[in-house]
Amino acid sequence: MHSMKFANQLVIILLSLFIWVGCKSDPIDLSGKTTVKEKDFLAAFKPMTLPFSVADTNIDTKADTLVIGKEVFLQFYPDSAFSNIMGKKTIYTIHPIGLIDKEKEKYLLFIIKENKKKKRLVVLVANEKNQFLASKELLNNFEGTEYHRSLSINKEPTFLISREKMGNANEMLFTRAGWVYNDAGFFMVVINDSNEDPAKTAVINPLDTLPKLNKFSGDYIKDKNNYVSIRDGKDLNTYLFFILFEKSNGACKGELKGEFKLIKPAEGLYSKNGDPCLIDFTFNSNQLKIKEQGSCGNHRGIKCFFDDRYTKKREPRKKKVNKR
Repeated sequence: MHSMKFANQLVIILLSLFIWVGCKSDPIDLSGKTTVKEKDFLAAFKPMTLPFSVADTNIDTKADTLVIGKEVFLQFYPDSAFSNIMGKKTIYTIHPIGLIDKEKEKYLLFIIKENKKKKRLVVLVANEKNQFLASKELLNNFEGTEYHRSLSINKEPTFLISREKMGNANEMLFTRAGWVYNDAGFFMVVINDSNEDPAKTAVINPLDTLPKLNKFSGDYIKDKNNYVSIRDGKDLNTYLFFILFEKSNGACKGELKGEFKLIKPAEGLYSKNGDPCLIDFTFNSNQLKIKEQGSCGNHRGIKCFFDDRYTKKREPRKKKVNKR
């Protein structure tokens, strides 16, 4: 009797163990054909060891062979996370590299493969609730230039994008741009180092690739060293901006990145906690006037001011395609 009872208990234990092992071994479907839990999606991105570096010639060696369907990403993030990088292209595969988990943000790094040859290394930033904040292409393998290009990431993280080549005098020429995600909601340049011809290494506009669909978004120009770049913000009344100016033949310079809010239909104000600088933005037709009201000395030389007018650059017209 006791042996029969023991045998039954043993069968139940073995059956339960078999079922448990079977459940544990079932792989998570990341093809996009089924709904995926957030924790299972994030588990595909293993914690990254920093510092991290990769070159354009071996861009995908750090990526997992695992393929994540775009539809899985779209369960958690908007389509703009990809469209601002891939445009209208919809056919590609995504391979995870890893996760950088900070207190307020998480950085998901992955490779986008259009085909066997064209590959991009991309970072997507989400907040602590896994809500989308920003995305940026960091490196690709099809630039087709004479430069050797690479990416390195430190613990902050700062994403340092470098290019190098040998010059005519057999010297190493380089340009390095360090990008960080800031609390204004976009990537900005914090390092801009080069020993190349200054004419070939103009200041990088950190907003250049961001959307400019809203009413006042665009580039307002005086010349290549004096312009205001304005891009779409988080809503119709908020805009991101980057101001660059040089006066007195370059003797006095100013530079500022941030966001302003519309306080009237055609008037905006830059105001940020902890910064005594206040700047008015006034729009009139295709003209923009900026004027500082507070103390903006931290962002410019002592003998020049944020006070000028700019003309909006016309966007090139898209060619109409004749339908036959």
